[in-house]
Amino acid sequence: MTEQELLTLRNRIVETTTFPSVYMYKFIVDSENRKIALIENLFEPEVDLHIKESTNGKYTSITAKAVVVSVDEIIEIYKKANEIKGVIFL
Repeated sequence: MTEQELLTLRNRIVETTTFPSVYMYKFIVDSENRKIALIENLFEPEVDLHIKESTNGKYTSITAKAVVVSVDEIIEIYKKANEIKGVIFL
């Protein structure tokens, strides 16, 4: 995700979200335990995480619902996730 894409996302979130709010993140990664763990570790333990492997087992989707208090908190998670090779954001 480029800086421009992050800025566009930030603007979209600001226009559509009031804070505090429950925000839903969705990521897709290769079904490797390390990558799944890296995504899981982006969040506090109390965050609602749902992990589902694709039918063929090649990919895993990770959905996290977290209470956030600002757009900066959301963008920070995306920046950290962006450092994980091969992660797809939805």
